[in-house]
Amino acid sequence: MITLTELKCLADAQSSYHILKPWWDVFWYYITLIMLLVAVLAGALQLTQSRVLCCLPCKVEFDNHCAVPWDILKASVNVSFDPGTPLPFPLRIQNDLHRQQYSYIDAVCYEKQLHWFAKFFPYLVLLHTLIFAACSNFWLHYPSTSSRLEHFVAILHKCFDSPWTTRALSETVAEQSGRTLTLSKSKVLLSSSGCTADIDSSKQSLPYPQSGLESAGIESSTSSVLDKKEGEQAKAIFEKVKRFRMHVEQKDIIYRVYLKQIIVKVILFVLIITYVPYFLSYITLEIDCSVDVQAFTGYKRYQCVYSLAEIFKVLASFYVILVLLYGLTSSYSLWWMLRSSLKQYSFEALREKSNYSDIPDVRNDFAFILHLADQYDPLYSKRFSIFLSEVSENKLKQINLNNEWTVEKLKSKLVKNSQDKVELHLFMLNGLPDNVFELTEIEVLSLELIPEVKLPSTISQLVNLKELHVYHSSLVIDHPALAFLEENLKILRLKFTEMGKIPRWLFHLKNLKELYLSGCVLPEQLSTMQMEGFQDLKNLRTLYLKSSLSRIPQVVTDLLPSLQKLSLDNEGSKLVVLNNLKKMVNLKCLELISCDLERIPHSIFSLNNLHELNLKENNLKTVEEIISFQHLQNLSCLKLWHNNIAYIPAQIGALSNLEQLFLDHNNIENLPLQLFLCTKLYYLDLSYNHLTFIPEEIQYLSNLQYFAVTNNNIEILPDGLFQCKKLQCLLLGKNSLMSLSPHVGELSNLTHLEVIGNYLEMLPPELEGCQSLKRSCLIVEENLLNTLPLPVTERLQTCLDKC
Repeated sequence: MITLTELKCLADAQSSYHILKPWWDVFWYYITLIMLLVAVLAGALQLTQSRVLCCLPCKVEFDNHCAVPWDILKASVNVSFDPGTPLPFPLRIQNDLHRQQYSYIDAVCYEKQLHWFAKFFPYLVLLHTLIFAACSNFWLHYPSTSSRLEHFVAILHKCFDSPWTTRALSETVAEQSGRTLTLSKSKVLLSSSGCTADIDSSKQSLPYPQSGLESAGIESSTSSVLDKKEGEQAKAIFEKVKRFRMHVEQKDIIYRVYLKQIIVKVILFVLIITYVPYFLSYITLEIDCSVDVQAFTGYKRYQCVYSLAEIFKVLASFYVILVLLYGLTSSYSLWWMLRSSLKQYSFEALREKSNYSDIPDVRNDFAFILHLADQYDPLYSKRFSIFLSEVSENKLKQINLNNEWTVEKLKSKLVKNSQDKVELHLFMLNGLPDNVFELTEIEVLSLELIPEVKLPSTISQLVNLKELHVYHSSLVIDHPALAFLEENLKILRLKFTEMGKIPRWLFHLKNLKELYLSGCVLPEQLSTMQMEGFQDLKNLRTLYLKSSLSRIPQVVTDLLPSLQKLSLDNEGSKLVVLNNLKKMVNLKCLELISCDLERIPHSIFSLNNLHELNLKENNLKTVEEIISFQHLQNLSCLKLWHNNIAYIPAQIGALSNLEQLFLDHNNIENLPLQLFLCTKLYYLDLSYNHLTFIPEEIQYLSNLQYFAVTNNNIEILPDGLFQCKKLQCLLLGKNSLMSLSPHVGELSNLTHLEVIGNYLEMLPPELEGCQSLKRSCLIVEENLLNTLPLPVTERLQTCLDKC
């Protein structure tokens, strides 16, 4: 037993498919309904007639046919005959026929003499109508199509009937229409005209927003910002639309099923229109019937009258007209189906009329469904295009983002970085929360793995912002925001995933001082526009490039001659051409990292203003060219770390102005005595080498403050090391020391001591003389602390200061 609730659900399911029925589907429905009425009417007439055939005996036969007497006279005598003239022989009935005999004759004549088309006409109409109806609804119930159609209709209803989606989209259009209004009022009216059909009658149920002027005025005053729950629901709908589109766009099952059922209709139409008009002539009023019952009635031929002949002829003619209309409509729909444009649905016209310029074209079954919806009501496809537009989706994402990232939550993310600057680091978000621009204390804004970032004009509220980091993110900047960054931004760090992509807005940052580019190729293939753009960065002083280049880009050496620091991390690729470095005469710091250099480039020796040279992680095995560094009178920092250097040439003593020397992570076994002629050295790092001893001449480095020989093979320390009274940091870990000299107590300025990983059995009590040494900066095994006198241990334990 089917309940009323189930019937209502079934009716609702059927009515929900109306949006997928174009005008010809509706026309088919009404024609099918009329055909059904024709069949019912013809059947009812046939069933209600007690005597479909009315037969009378034939008293006169002529030419083996039943004929009236005057027909015989006209045939035999070529004279005119007046029907009112008395017959030459009277009509007489030989016997009275009973009612049963007439009924028998009527039935026999009906079965044997009446044409099958006249008998079964109502049933043929009913059968044709049922086939047509089945073809019209087959695709809505076919397993491979019905689920997709039901899913589409469900999504469409959720999109259209959600008030929270209506508000969100109204805000989107209001914002875009407001921008257009600043250009031209008439243009706003034109772009909004395609979005306002029947909006007055369905403001609450239809999510397609009002026109730009109405939205900007009315909607801004009445609609509130979506709350968190509504925003999540909106996000879920967009995800459903995306998943449905990805799934349906790959196939054309719905298209093929719909095409097949139309082909069946066309074939059926051709068959019906071929045989029905032909057999229509067999529906006659008079029927000559021969029944061999003369022994009972005295007659063997009868003249019958088909009482439904005339009305059946009318109904059949009307039915033929209906089939003709049905067939023509089916032929049109077949032509519509075979058009190549049905494989793709283009929103080109809508893009021209509206503000949504990013609406994508769709293909296959999704395109076909939208074609059907467009034939039913063009407004449906226009509304649904909103959900394919990234503009509206991004707007809802932004609303969700703002609800999730409140001002309080963002404030909790503020930290002080190593440069003691207030930094906000946002990682893997859907966008940039608007509440960020309420935190005016931000000095460094770091955005990482955020697919789409848009900097609006409100960034001007960040008056302290000087540094921007953009890592693997796509950044779009409004013109007012760009003007603000042009004046205030000093440091920019960009890391790209796509090769060769340099944002054009970068070249507008006139006051930029430091630029860090990672993953971005800057070879000779740079366009003229980009070369000219770098020339506009007149205040740029530091440039960091991390990529794989064969030579230093010409744009750097030719257009940035005032550059003071150049850092190139070539990620292990060999840097071949370095001659153009000579042009950078103002360079003070040069870093050639991971460039696979085997020798120190001679072009470096022309940089007279160079203060620091960093050749980290190359393939240097010898540094014989170090003698040429004496021409660089300003060179104070030399970093040759992380190479394969086996020895240091004696000529290093000529670098009298050297203050910092990094030789760690090499293969050095001995130190030349000339090294200690560099009396200005205050930083010397010899860690991770193969040293076995330290010369006594180290005492001449009177300015030494940092000395590291971690991870070597040193067995004993020279007493001269403890004559370096300015020593603050002494790193002796992971060596072969058996003891620590008592002279260590003479280093009164020592703040950091590392001796872990040696063979020490005790610590000298003279450590008490190192008054600046803190427990947290004494790196040693715990058991060795017990070897110190108790006063020394207590002093170290009670001091909580950090090194």
